[in-house]
Amino acid sequence: MRPDQPAADGYADRMADTPPGSPPPSPPPVPADPSTGEAPRMPARSKVWRFLALAGVALFIAGCAAFMVFKLGQSLGLQALLIGVVAAILPVPVLVACFLWLDRYEPEPLKYLIFCFAWGAFVATAASLTVNEFAAGRFADWGLPAALTGVLVAPFIEELTKALGPILLLVFRRREWSGITDGLVYCGLSAVGFAMVENILYLGGYGYAAGADRYGPATGTQQVIAIFIVRILLFGFAHPLFTSMTGVGLGVAARTADRRVRVLAPVAGLLLAMMLHGTWNLLPTLTQATGEAVIMLYGFLGLMVPVFFAMVGLAVWLRAWEGRLTERTLPDYVRAGWLTPPEVAALSSLGRRHAARSWARRVAGDAGLRAMRGYQFAATRLALLRDGTLRGLDRKPADQERSAREERELLEAITAYRSFFVGRDPQAPAGVWDGSRYHLRFPDGTQRAVDAPDEPVVPIPVVLTPAPPAPPVGHAPPGWPGLRPAGPWTPGQP
Repeated sequence: MRPDQPAADGYADRMADTPPGSPPPSPPPVPADPSTGEAPRMPARSKVWRFLALAGVALFIAGCAAFMVFKLGQSLGLQALLIGVVAAILPVPVLVACFLWLDRYEPEPLKYLIFCFAWGAFVATAASLTVNEFAAGRFADWGLPAALTGVLVAPFIEELTKALGPILLLVFRRREWSGITDGLVYCGLSAVGFAMVENILYLGGYGYAAGADRYGPATGTQQVIAIFIVRILLFGFAHPLFTSMTGVGLGVAARTADRRVRVLAPVAGLLLAMMLHGTWNLLPTLTQATGEAVIMLYGFLGLMVPVFFAMVGLAVWLRAWEGRLTERTLPDYVRAGWLTPPEVAALSSLGRRHAARSWARRVAGDAGLRAMRGYQFAATRLALLRDGTLRGLDRKPADQERSAREERELLEAITAYRSFFVGRDPQAPAGVWDGSRYHLRFPDGTQRAVDAPDEPVVPIPVVLTPAPPAPPVGHAPPGWPGLRPAGPWTPGQP
């Protein structure tokens, strides 16, 4: 079994095999008082320059938002603008909830999610509107059809600007990317924001304003409803689907050590998004030019629907794969004595994670619930960090040292979170995990060593035996696999 491969059946028993020379487990946690109502937190590392950068980005996005409000208000009028805003916002919570559902195992920081949504809603729309208007004017001067803007220019500039926000995150916050799932979430939210503002133009301008100016408010309202059904209920997945192609490329680039793949994967995803978007815009143009409605029907059913369901299937599979990542990487820490087999098993699915949170709340109250949530988040981050190390993502010594420091901080945080609920369940036997076997104390006072079962009992809170003081940051303890690229590994190898 290799740490970077899925664990087969009975993995818990193999996790219980501690190779010779492995370090002793972590020290036993000091019980915390849940009555304080405070769960331990990860150390904050905010800096002044980060605050200034965040403020600059916020001001830039706010400026683009003001520009879009001015442009839309000038074009539509106040009444049509308000109607368009209300109608365009209605589907947003549903679409956002779908992407957040994908991100349940390792939720991304809220500020980055808001950044991507706001970037797509204001920065991408402001840039795209400006470029599209300029291109439409040039095509008109040259005597070319205005429809060429939607086929040749809009796919290029819209997909590029929607992806630019997530690309900036990948460049400056690469460690926040756990893979393709994060790419789908970041790019999907950017596309949802873009579609929301674009729908304001269609619903308020082409819908209400156009109908009300010609036939009155009743006709305007009818057109808003018709456009809402066609553009949002039937085709509302279009923009997120296009940009998800870029998200796949960015996610692949985030988890590979090959520099060529880091460049080629995002470029390939972006080009695919542009081609898919251009094809989508070409369908109604051909339908209108030829008068054959079957072109739109065949394009929708024969191309877009299969691509949509294929992407949904990929997203669901990736979500489950991310959940199983803990089974592939955290056994290293079981063998080193930092975790127990049941703890790894309790992280392998959302159902088990929910059961663990319910148990923590029962034995330690609300503080225990918050501690379990923090524990699960820290453990998932640890698995991602270990996976990145095995993939060789950290090439520079500074990055390797940072990973070693983060690994130590996460292990210490896990120990602190564990102290909120370990040993507090009167229904569970008192036990100690020594890295290979349980030492359980039974009601008659006897104490016996018990091998780890093939299917761990979840949860079973046990205490870990003491370990020597933590080594300096950047230096692995004796016998520990350490921070190194993935390579052949067999049981019994330290």
